Amino acid sequence: MTTTVPVTEKKPASGLSANFIYKYRQMLVLPVLFIVASLVFYVMAPGFATADNLVNVARQSVYLLIVSLGQLIVLVVGGLDLSVGAIAALTSVAAALVMASMMAAMPDSPWLAIAAGSAVGFAVGAVFGLINGVGMAVMRIPPFMMTLGMSSVLFGITLFISGGVPVYGLPDVLGEVFGFGEFMGIPIPSLVALLLILITYGLLEWSRFGRHVYATGGNQRAADLSGIRTKRVIIQAFVICGVFASLTGLLLTARLGTGEANVGVTLPLESIAACVIAGVSLAGGVGRVFAVVVGTLLIMLVQNGLNLMQVGAYASTMTIGLILILAMALSRK
Repeated sequence: MTTTVPVTEKKPASGLSANFIYKYRQMLVLPVLFIVASLVFYVMAPGFATADNLVNVARQSVYLLIVSLGQLIVLVVGGLDLSVGAIAALTSVAAALVMASMMAAMPDSPWLAIAAGSAVGFAVGAVFGLINGVGMAVMRIPPFMMTLGMSSVLFGITLFISGGVPVYGLPDVLGEVFGFGEFMGIPIPSLVALLLILITYGLLEWSRFGRHVYATGGNQRAADLSGIRTKRVIIQAFVICGVFASLTGLLLTARLGTGEANVGVTLPLESIAACVIAGVSLAGGVGRVFAVVVGTLLIMLVQNGLNLMQVGAYASTMTIGLILILAMALSRK
């Protein structure tokens, strides 16, 4: 006779334990990466830990942070926006052309020129954000393909209207106030970023729109059945993202003093990286404002440290990509 020996199977960890471990690991990814990067650059990058350098990192983080806040809203709703860089570039060129034209016609009205150029810039972000949202929500085009195609279209338009050369003739007060101006010792762009952080936090955490954004990104079908107009929520999210990208384009134009066609080349990758490092889910429904702020600071910290180490821009881009991959690997279940 053959004797059968019973085999004792190892029970898998309970779902509760697995979820606890996953959430705990997610919470640790960003702080660990931030601490490791800080220690590495403290040792290897001369002048990294000085007060002046850290203030410079915070100041340079403003432009990426504003775009990342818009990207956060789109990612939470279940989308993705690869056209933020192209929107910022087209905003820069279009607004600069309007300002330069009005300064040539009315040199004594710089604030009128700034207002007109800014209105055109925000219109660019709102219109193309609307198109992206309609493409995803109504036409059912995957957001990756929709915004990738839109990015190519927008860069083509930008190069066409600018001829591939910078646009000069902007009002001097634009750079003096919005590029290098300060209020009570705080740079004006930093104050704008702080205001947008508070607005975005209130929008996502304390408003009905924010609840609808999380519900739509978490489960769009269930959100539809509960009476949420998910298509409208998605479109609104893309419009907000486009307006934030336009604001970044305007601030960069003020900083540079010219309209540039290449101001937003790295913004799509870096804004997505800042969000993913901060624990924002690419599947939608998960993400917090203050974590994205820290994720953005981490990206800029790495770039600053590599610059101080005299590492080339190509290596910096590769490092950001590696951090993105590492963060994705550590945050997966």
